[in-house]
Amino acid sequence: MQKTARKYVKTASKVEIKSAHFLKSSQHYSELPPGDKPEFAFVGRSNVGKSSLINRLTRHKGLAKTSSTPGKTQLFNHFVIDGSWYLVDLPGYGFARVSKKARVGFENMIRDYTTRRQSLVTVFVLVDSRLEPQKLDLEFMEYLGLSQVPFSIVFTKTDKVNKTKLQAQLEAYKATLLETWEELPPVFQTSAENGEGCPELLHYIAENIRLLDGLLPPV
Repeated sequence: MQKTARKYVKTASKVEIKSAHFLKSSQHYSELPPGDKPEFAFVGRSNVGKSSLINRLTRHKGLAKTSSTPGKTQLFNHFVIDGSWYLVDLPGYGFARVSKKARVGFENMIRDYTTRRQSLVTVFVLVDSRLEPQKLDLEFMEYLGLSQVPFSIVFTKTDKVNKTKLQAQLEAYKATLLETWEELPPVFQTSAENGEGCPELLHYIAENIRLLDGLLPPV
């Protein structure tokens, strides 16, 4: 799968988002919009920089709401991209400053969404590149793997780490995952600050949409 990810880099610069707008927020699975478009979900610890990366990808500064308070995203937010696919901003997990009841609600919603949503193409699991492998991230990836939910690992904030440390962090994650996994999912290195990795990520999305064209179930 790593070979596939590297292939996307060659033509990634040709892909860019032309339009993006907010569609709706949902608190329960039954409130989600019709699954009539391919969906790409973004999820991660509540301080991983998810909103900033989404805004950078879409070239829309205020699309996803950023906050100095971790855990700001508490609903499932659907955004329509170029009229052809959904970007889904999922609630953060980990250190979100919400009640235990709310966290359980997030977990149940994420479980329903990732296992039942037929239009979901893949989940981008965002990981802070400055940190050693975190138990919460690894547990969430294991859950996705056991549930047979396609996912990719997206390392964020790479501009905050020198190249030597970044490489060490990537190798640590790979080594940890390969202790129980036969192969690695696609891996991306990104920065919301300088845009690193965003073209590759967008090309990966575009290629998946091309391959899925006409295959979505009717709604």
